[in-house]
Amino acid sequence: MSELIATRVAYGEALAKLGAENDKIVVLDADLAHATMTAKFMEKFPERFFNAGIAEANMVDMAAGLSTMDLVPFCSTFAVFAGRAYDQIRNGVCYPHFNVKFGMTHAGITLGEDGGSHEAIEDIALMRVLPGMTILSPSDANQVYKAVKAASEYDGPVYIRLGRLPSPVLPEQPFEIGKANVLREGTDAVIIATGIVVCNALEAAEELLKEGKSVAVVNMHTIKPIDREIIEKYVASSHKIFTLEEHSVIGGLGDAVMDVINGRKPITKIGVEDRFGQSGKPAALLDEYGLSTEKIVARIKAEI
Repeated sequence: MSELIATRVAYGEALAKLGAENDKIVVLDADLAHATMTAKFMEKFPERFFNAGIAEANMVDMAAGLSTMDLVPFCSTFAVFAGRAYDQIRNGVCYPHFNVKFGMTHAGITLGEDGGSHEAIEDIALMRVLPGMTILSPSDANQVYKAVKAASEYDGPVYIRLGRLPSPVLPEQPFEIGKANVLREGTDAVIIATGIVVCNALEAAEELLKEGKSVAVVNMHTIKPIDREIIEKYVASSHKIFTLEEHSVIGGLGDAVMDVINGRKPITKIGVEDRFGQSGKPAALLDEYGLSTEKIVARIKAEI
């Protein structure tokens, strides 16, 4: 896990690559193409790129219209700004079940110095409640390409959550919407993680093994539809269940897992505890919010 690539960078590269393979793909951005990295697509296919300006609601409505013309539109801006277009996403895309994809970047507290106003800690919850919305949260650059490709081939709205922080590139994993990846087996506990903090879960499991604690790690790259089968596997076992997300513990991955478990077994949700983000270095923020490797290790040690 030595190479570091931001998932937003991998997203831009995936769009540019897939754009050459599928001429139905079009890309829209809300005046942030060089930050969301959709500029990589714009440079190769300017005639299929649309800058809506700082008008996120207009961008979503444009994408909805384009989807009715047998095109596959990808909308991008910062994840926090999805809230500005929530009515359009709800009524203009999800209600008619139009084939629009949302590649939203700069999610979570690792956005860093831009501060709490721009750090989306509620976007999974907002999208998860929308009927028909599929939610993907890839763990690394390798998985981003597979997620974008899968989204482009999927019929219906898809939300892809992406980060700003350069993060470790993990070994290649298979990718199928709705099917989690078991990255590490263990006998005492399991960490069900999503997004770029999957690497923190793997590091924590390695540290815990040094102390004689065997912890499995699951990459839950699809939040909705969630992989019920893998959750049931750990419900039926003696494993203590932890969830890990760079998102509020309210309405995110942890709650999605709890909905499957339905009170049959206790779980511990590790994430942002009913707080907004704040300005700071990403590493310091991860530690402050209990998402650093060290804090994850301490939390699990206290419970197993």
